[in-house]
Order: sequence, then C-alpha cells, then structure tokens
Amino acid sequence: MLDIKRIRNNPEEIKKKIKTRNTDLDNVIDEVLKLDELRRKLISETESMKADQNGYNKKIPAMKKAGEDTTEIMKNLKQLSKNIAEKNKELSEIENRQRQLILSIPNVPNESVPVGKDDTENVEIRRFGEPRKFDFEPKPHWEIGKSLDILDPERAAKVTGTRFHFYKGFGAKLERAVINFFLNMHAENGYTEVFPPFMANTASLYGTGQLPKFDNGFKVEGTDYYLVPTAEVPVTNLHRDEILDGAKLPIKYCAYSACFRSEAGAAGRDTRGLIRQHQFNKVELVKFVKPEKSYEELEKLTNDAEKLLQLLKIPYRVVCLSTGDIGFCSAKTYDIEVWMPSYNKYVEISSCSNFEDYQARRAQIRYKDNPKDKAQFVHTLNGSGLAVGRTVAAILENYQNENGSVTVPEVLKDYLGVEIIK
Repeated sequence: MLDIKRIRNNPEEIKKKIKTRNTDLDNVIDEVLKLDELRRKLISETESMKADQNGYNKKIPAMKKAGEDTTEIMKNLKQLSKNIAEKNKELSEIENRQRQLILSIPNVPNESVPVGKDDTENVEIRRFGEPRKFDFEPKPHWEIGKSLDILDPERAAKVTGTRFHFYKGFGAKLERAVINFFLNMHAENGYTEVFPPFMANTASLYGTGQLPKFDNGFKVEGTDYYLVPTAEVPVTNLHRDEILDGAKLPIKYCAYSACFRSEAGAAGRDTRGLIRQHQFNKVELVKFVKPEKSYEELEKLTNDAEKLLQLLKIPYRVVCLSTGDIGFCSAKTYDIEVWMPSYNKYVEISSCSNFEDYQARRAQIRYKDNPKDKAQFVHTLNGSGLAVGRTVAAILENYQNENGSVTVPEVLKDYLGVEIIK
C-alpha cells in the first residue's frame, strides 16, 4: 500500500498518476486525507488528556498524604478515563476506515512506465529469435497432444471440469522435465529453491495485494485458507512481519507451485489447450532488495526468465506494460511473450514486476543495515520463471514435425531420455 506521508505530501501528483491507470480515485484520496487530518487531531487530543490523567495520578497520592479530599479529582479522573476510551474507540474506527481506503488504492506507476490506455499501448523492448517458417500446416498444441495421447482434457473435464488437464506418458514427463529444468537453472543462477504450501491464509493475500480488491480466488470453505494463485503469495509472505539483515540483500528465491485461478479468460480459443487453465504449474522468482537497487534487480530478474527461453531456443519478445495494463500492485512490469504458431502471435509466458515498497508495507517486511538503524521497507519483485504449461504448449507447437511427432529441445533431452516424442 502507499505510504500515508506520500499521499499527504503529494496528493495531486498521486491523483494524476493514478488517473494514468484509467482509474479516478480523487474522492478516495480526498477522504483518506480528511480521515488523516481527523486522526492526527484525535491523537493530539488523546495525548493531551493522557497528560492530564498522568498529572492527576501523580497529584492524588500527595493529596491523600496531606489529608486533603480527593473526591472531586477522582470524579474528574474517572470522566477523563471515559473520555480517553471514547477517543480511542473513535480513533480505531478512523484508522481502520483509512487503512481500508488506502488498501483500495493501486500502486503509483514508475516514471519510466509508458502512459497508455490498455495493452495496445504496451511498448516492445526487444526480441529473441525468428518465428519458424513451416513447410507444412502447423497444428495447435491441443491437437498435437491428442494425436500423441499425451494430453487428455476430456477425461479431466469428467473428473473435475473444463479447463483442467490430465497429462499422460511423455506429456507428464515433459511437464516434469520443464519444472526441473527451470528450478535447476535458477538455482545455478543464485536463487534459493523453496517448495511452498499451495494454500495461504487471508493475511498472506492481503500482504501481496490480492485482497481485499480481488477476492475472486478459490477459498477453502470453513477455513482461513485460499488455494494460491501463484507462488508469489507464500514466498513473499515468507518474510512477513520480519526485519531482514541488509547485508544479506538481495534475497532471491525460486519456487515451483501449482496455481489456481477462478477467472481464466473469455470463451473461445483460450478455453482449449494449456494457455488458460483453472489449475496450472509455474516456477516463480521472488526478490527482496534494497530500494536503490530495485530497478537494476528488475532488469536482472527479467533476463533470468528470458534465459530459459533462449536455452530452449523458442522465439519471444519483451514488452513494457503501459500504465493502463500494469497490475494493481505493480510500479513497473515487463511481460515476456512467447511465439505460438497456432495463435500466429506472441503470448504472455511471464510477467516480471517491481512493486517497490507497496507489498512490503502491507506485509511489514523491512531491513536494517545495522542493528541501531531505523528499519526501512524493502522493495519486492517477482516474475514467472516460467509458466510451465505455456512452455509445454510452446514446445509442442514450435518443435512439431510434419509426421505428428515433436522433437525434444536439446536442453531437455537428458531430462526426458528421448530425442523425439512420437
């Protein structure tokens, strides 16, 4: 969430930048400021009454010792205690209301983010590789998966519902190989691997910003648990309410998890295949960094995710999302989009974001360079490194052969033990 001091000192700037997200929150910000003024007034009044209360408490013993009547002063003290309790209750209500309003305000886009109304105004940064020119009509990955008997959405629909998949045989092995390949590459690049829970509590989803704005996940009935939409949630909250040692920053984690999403896109092409599923696998990258290094670390994180596609030799491009397309918590996001022949376009396979101190404030993640220093908020970053199902889909489509078989990318051959899936 945004720092109240930042809102208080730069309200018009905040309003202006929030508007670039195609969101007008002037009334919300104005109410936050009014509540903040009232909150500070109440604090001042309460502190004044507490000072009077302390004065009375010090005076009473001396009066009793001198044999003086304390009836009136005790009466005043009782009324003062009642007034303080009422002020504290009012203050608590105001602070809760103010916090809820601040939690509803998205992050402020960084100055380097292109201003735009939606994804049509995202800016391409770079490309890798050239889309393959087929000398036959390429098939979409769901048809390849069916003909090779490695993907079975029909039986998954029977067992669970639409937008779920059974992976079979080399389909299952390929998915597992991709996960292991990603984790191994990231571990070699200095990330600490963690295997997180696939459920997280309400506090964790507040910490990373899914709640209260986006309460559309899979809640486990009768519990405080949600199925995680991404490993970002449990891994970022790994250090919730902690003060980290600044000497150990940046801290870099990679994590595999299953991911669960209730909103999976519109009907049509995306309902087929592995692109939009209610359950899918993903390897996530999460960083905790010092503020002055966070944009340098964003570039490194994005490059780390790109390296996987370079090793797989699959064409992709990197785009910087415009202000109208970045996520609620993000200050800046790069999307990595992989080439999908069946779509005849690039399709998102990773989002790499810098949240600055937005999540850290919500989750109270701070650091100190020295024990006597005042704790400061870290900057948090995360990115898909990469979405596994979409990677499998991209492999099937980009490495398909005219006879229906699929050549295994060189870097995955040792993982699968074969050179061709047929």
